[in-house]
Amino acid sequence: MRDEIVIAQALNGTVRIHIALTKELVQQAVDHHRLQPTSAAALGRTLTVTAIMASDLKNDDEKITAILNGNGPAGTVLAQGFGNGDVRGFIGNPDIHLVRPDGHLDVGAAVGHDGDLQVIKDLGLKEPFTGVSHLQTGEIGIDFAYYYAISEQTPTIVNVGVLVGTDRNIETAGGMIVQLLPGAPEETIEFCEKVSTEMGAMTELLRQYDELEDIVLAYFPDAEFLDTRGVRWHCPCSREHFMVSLGTLAEADLLEMINDGEGAEVRCDYCNTYYRYSTEDLKAILEAKRVRDRRS
Repeated sequence: MRDEIVIAQALNGTVRIHIALTKELVQQAVDHHRLQPTSAAALGRTLTVTAIMASDLKNDDEKITAILNGNGPAGTVLAQGFGNGDVRGFIGNPDIHLVRPDGHLDVGAAVGHDGDLQVIKDLGLKEPFTGVSHLQTGEIGIDFAYYYAISEQTPTIVNVGVLVGTDRNIETAGGMIVQLLPGAPEETIEFCEKVSTEMGAMTELLRQYDELEDIVLAYFPDAEFLDTRGVRWHCPCSREHFMVSLGTLAEADLLEMINDGEGAEVRCDYCNTYYRYSTEDLKAILEAKRVRDRRS
């Protein structure tokens, strides 16, 4: 299977389902940030849920940013998804490898739960929508389900997982979000409660079934498939973008960097890409800044 998000509805249109495979997306995050296993699972789960949330955006440049900080050793976990299917993100500490006694990665201990999940939806309006909820476990899935219940008043099942193999290889990754739509009858609520207790771990489902649609049909036999969308790791940063950023520095700061003769190096937090600027580059940036200042 290739990375994608499948959108469906079931139970006479009273339930909406999003299911995603994000194996390559998470692998790209691991490779860019050189993540150790528990850091990879924490960021991978967050990237996956954010990608699913962004699949409902109408325009390519709209975006959703999810920020978790549970005051655990992982630090801040941030993911950003765009309407065109691009996703990027980072984790404060890429070097976490914590394992529970049962052998599973201890994402909850890495992230912590003494903090909040913040979701920012930028739909191109005057002000973005921001919702906040307190972290429940730091395991990501339960925390997003709680966010939906508290901030969006939408009963939601969130099943997300990342299986990290040897040498930081992602064996599989993905997620499934099931939401009750307004006015869902009691029998729909009971059916979804049963699904939530019977559903297997996401990584096991992805290994068991050949297609995402097969997983949906296993729990919702009447599902109607509405759309399939691509999803990928991609950061739109560029050398030119950071040249503009350098041009916003104070003239004194630019002169200091020029005079020390070392040039400048800028790192993109989202994708860990470094951009190098020579002294001559900085002189050109300063001259362009002076021209803009004279015109204004």
